[in-house]
Amino acid sequence: MVSENSWTRRVKDLTPDLRPLRHREFRLLIASGVITMLGSFITYVAIPFQIKELTGSYLAVGLMGAVEIVPMVICGLWGGALADAVDRRRLILLCEVGMAILSCALLVNAIQPEPAVWPLYLVGGGIAALDGLQRPSLNALIPRLVKRDEVSGAVALQSMRWQIGSIVGPTVGGLLVTQAGLPIAYAIDAATFVMSLVLLSMMRAVPPPVGGERPSMASIAAGVRYAFSRKELLGTYVVDIAAMLLAMPMALYPFVAEDLGADWSLGLLYAATSVGALLVTLTSGWVRRVHRHGRAVVVAAMLWGLAIAGFGFSPNPATAVACLMVAGAADMVSGIFRQTIWNHSIPDHLRGRLAGIELLSFSIGPTLGQARAGAAAQFIGLRAAIVSGGLLCVGAVAVIAKLLPDLTSYDERTSPHVAMARESDEEPGETAVLADERGPQ
Repeated sequence: MVSENSWTRRVKDLTPDLRPLRHREFRLLIASGVITMLGSFITYVAIPFQIKELTGSYLAVGLMGAVEIVPMVICGLWGGALADAVDRRRLILLCEVGMAILSCALLVNAIQPEPAVWPLYLVGGGIAALDGLQRPSLNALIPRLVKRDEVSGAVALQSMRWQIGSIVGPTVGGLLVTQAGLPIAYAIDAATFVMSLVLLSMMRAVPPPVGGERPSMASIAAGVRYAFSRKELLGTYVVDIAAMLLAMPMALYPFVAEDLGADWSLGLLYAATSVGALLVTLTSGWVRRVHRHGRAVVVAAMLWGLAIAGFGFSPNPATAVACLMVAGAADMVSGIFRQTIWNHSIPDHLRGRLAGIELLSFSIGPTLGQARAGAAAQFIGLRAAIVSGGLLCVGAVAVIAKLLPDLTSYDERTSPHVAMARESDEEPGETAVLADERGPQ
């Protein structure tokens, strides 16, 4: 007979950890993120659709990834340095203002009698730059808003806001761009930024961490040296880059939908990976029982590659969506444990810069992966480009795991870096949480 405590434990293991939501600042951050993600993902569908309509070229659509990479690299590193030196909430808010302005620029171009292609690349690069500045602060802010034993749950909930946006946004976006028109899609994105700004303005200031350095090339270099000194951290970055670079077929979704004879499925293809990720998040209570986080990252990345290869073989929309859901679930597992490693084992005064490096691994892979997918499809065909990428991903991750054994052997219970990070977090982290629990001031 299973005891009541055992049943309670099983239920907790299959439900998300909601404890982080008791903190007001974290709730505001999550609510803001959900709203802005909805609009951003509408635009995420609209831009490649508009490029496809204007050019009809695989390469032109995939080129968006190449255009985004330079501003993302530069601003990601600089944004990480800023996150260790300024009010992280203020930096997030200013970046939201900039992205709202760029959404309006897309709207202006779309309402022209003959919309131009070049503004799409220019604005895409600008959005990538602002995202690079903002993302390190978003990631580094979480441990300042919740308690240490709530970090994994907070990471899962933070990911949920992305998932909700990436499920509803592409689905709605696919309908908007094909039925209502591109101007309506871009206008809705701009409106969501306004709502997001209202919520962010209600958050309290988050002072720079104790021991943080002024942003400079020297401080960025110090963060890079720290990252390279820890092979398990390096492994998380390299695995993610390899998986996304070799097996990110998103730029090809409009062409896959056309190849399947189901243009109506475009929004579903964009949303499918997020549906799989959301299912993992909604049953993420079990993640707190996993301690070998590096091994989980490796297994999940290989499963991602296999699922993408299956997507390439898909004969119909239902199979394609199912494969992408499996891929999204695997990517979510990898993401949760990568961020848990970072937030548990990196000192707070370095988290911004390391989040900037993490942004590069998180973004370089997908952006270059889209360019790779477009180029491969141009030369070897649509399906071959997707299948070969998935299989290459599996092989590359296996090689990385072999070359970086510190990643697969990482255990948070015995890691000295976790113990040192815990000591550095005790005073500022406790102060932040106690201030949050006193309520609005």
